[in-house]
Amino acid sequence: MTSRPPRYWLACLGAALLTLTVFGLLLDVPATAGEVRLVRMAVLVGLLVLAAAVYFAAVRLVLRYAWPRGTTWVVLGVAMALRALLLTAPPILSTDIYRYVWDGRVQDAGINPYRYVPADPALAALRDASIYPHINRADYARTIYPPVAEILFAAAGLVSHGVTGMRLLMLGFEAIGIICLLRLLSLAGLPGERILIYAWNPLAFWSFASDGHVDAIVVGLLGLALLLRARHKEGWAGAVLAGAVLTKFFPLVMAPAFLRGGRFWRPALAGLVVIGCGYALYGGAGRHVLGFLPSYGQEEGIDAGQGIWLLAGLAQLMPLPAAAPAIYAAGIALIFLGLAVAILRQRAFENDVRILCRDTGMLAAVATAAISPHYHWYFAWLALPAVVAPSRTLLWLATAPLLLIEEPVAGDRFFWPSLVYLPAILLLMADLRDRILIRHRRGPATGDASCPLLLP
Repeated sequence: MTSRPPRYWLACLGAALLTLTVFGLLLDVPATAGEVRLVRMAVLVGLLVLAAAVYFAAVRLVLRYAWPRGTTWVVLGVAMALRALLLTAPPILSTDIYRYVWDGRVQDAGINPYRYVPADPALAALRDASIYPHINRADYARTIYPPVAEILFAAAGLVSHGVTGMRLLMLGFEAIGIICLLRLLSLAGLPGERILIYAWNPLAFWSFASDGHVDAIVVGLLGLALLLRARHKEGWAGAVLAGAVLTKFFPLVMAPAFLRGGRFWRPALAGLVVIGCGYALYGGAGRHVLGFLPSYGQEEGIDAGQGIWLLAGLAQLMPLPAAAPAIYAAGIALIFLGLAVAILRQRAFENDVRILCRDTGMLAAVATAAISPHYHWYFAWLALPAVVAPSRTLLWLATAPLLLIEEPVAGDRFFWPSLVYLPAILLLMADLRDRILIRHRRGPATGDASCPLLLP
């Protein structure tokens, strides 16, 4: 890549991503069924893996060179084109968005979305031929989505009654996240073209522009929370982070990074107020206000252990005791507690943007690897903190789960997922080692050192 200027190769990589996306759309997977669908889906996954390789090359390129003015706009232009292309086709890899539209419709009819399953006769008048038939778990599961997500579903329903409107809502929040990331890069003294680390991530643009997953709202709210925290608006940061938690519970694991340096009571109190108010809005559902969440762990095999990658692997070698899931949970809790305490004990610096994003990403990586989800879109938002504090673990976890789109063996929670989780664990250990070595070499007074990305 040295005979031509780096900007030429960056443009080529962007064109390659666009071309692979067009080929993926030309497969027209939603219009197929049976064996034809299986074959086309396998081809689509192959194209996405190629897109991931292109993405990694682009990340390496953007981190290695200094770029001329205007490169950020080129990166953003490619990102917008990728998302615009995916809006031209119906959702391809998931049907979750139909539940979002349904929940918005139920609320706009004045009904608490946590009260009924979609198949309940009380909601018969709301059914149609374009949304209702695509709702998964329609006959036994109340909605699982927390209050902020439900509020936004209802707001989208007031404007549009279809999946395109909902996808535009998700892209709007994704745009908020990107704008906040650009500001965070500026505060950290880093070049704006690093936004490519998120904006060109194929798992992100397929999960949000195509399938419209609610995790895009997390991207927007978490980006805003990080920016507010970087500007020392601790109370507002805590409130916005709580909004992200009430969209999808997982961002709660990032709380220690926001509470670091003695800044505890204001963000914690603001977050608790937001969470309390959010659930109070839907309190009329009584004990059903948590929706399908209490049953989700059982359905996914998390409570019994077979849905956890490591336990599923151990079960291949020997019978596990009934207490294995509890022992595993206790061990992970201790590891996470140790990491959280180490983060909370760090000194506060005036400009701690890189440390904030590094710690946020580390907490997210550890928790994700421990829970080991098998839905690919659960990982897309991990590219967010990697923009400011890139690490091998985050980049891998934010991209490699494209392999989880299709399971070669139905119900396999170990062998095929090992392609994602085994490298993730090894990379996480390497990143933690490098962080310890850097700390010992430079000393604890180094305020702005981030976990380095060691790419050749």
